[in-house]
Amino acid sequence: MIEKRFQTTELRAKGRRLEGYAALFGAEARIGGGMVETIAQGAFIQTLEERGDILALVDHDPHRVLARTRSGTLRLSEDARGLAFDLDVPDTQAGRDVLALAARNDLGGMSFGFSARDEHVDGSQRELRAVDLFEISVVSAFPAYEGTVINARAKASSFLFRSAAARRLRLLELVK
Repeated sequence: MIEKRFQTTELRAKGRRLEGYAALFGAEARIGGGMVETIAQGAFIQTLEERGDILALVDHDPHRVLARTRSGTLRLSEDARGLAFDLDVPDTQAGRDVLALAARNDLGGMSFGFSARDEHVDGSQRELRAVDLFEISVVSAFPAYEGTVINARAKASSFLFRSAAARRLRLLELVK
C-alpha cells in the first residue's frame, strides 16, 4: 500500500528552482483514528541509495511531473533535519503554475508517497524508521506535517519495478 503524507511549507519565488524539505524528522502528523506519526532520522537513507528513480509531482498527479532523480533534475538527500530536495522546475504549465503559486506564497506544503519498510507502533504512536520513497509532491493545500520548507530560487549553473512500462503501470495504479 502506498501512503502519502503532507507537510506545511514556507516558499519564496526567485527563479526556476525549488528547494527545501519534503519531510522533517520528529515532526508529528495526525493521520486519522487518533494516530500520531513521526519520522525517524535515517528513514530515507536506504531508499535513496537503492531506488533508481523518484519523481517530483504536483499533488501526487503522475501527469504533472516536475522532475525526477533519474534525469538529474531532482536531487534528494537526508540530513539531520529531514529529507531535503532540490529540483529544477520545467517550463511546462505545471511548472509555471507552481512557480506562480510559490511567488504568492499560496502553496500548502510538501508531501511524499511511500510504503513503510520498518515502523514501530506503540498504542497511538507510529514511528516510520525506514520507508520506500516513490515520490515527493508540491501540494496545493492541507499538509499533515508542519514545518517543511520550500524555497524557489534561480537555477545554478525505480519505483520497485525496473522496466519503464512497469513503472508507468505502477504510476497509473497510484492515481486510482
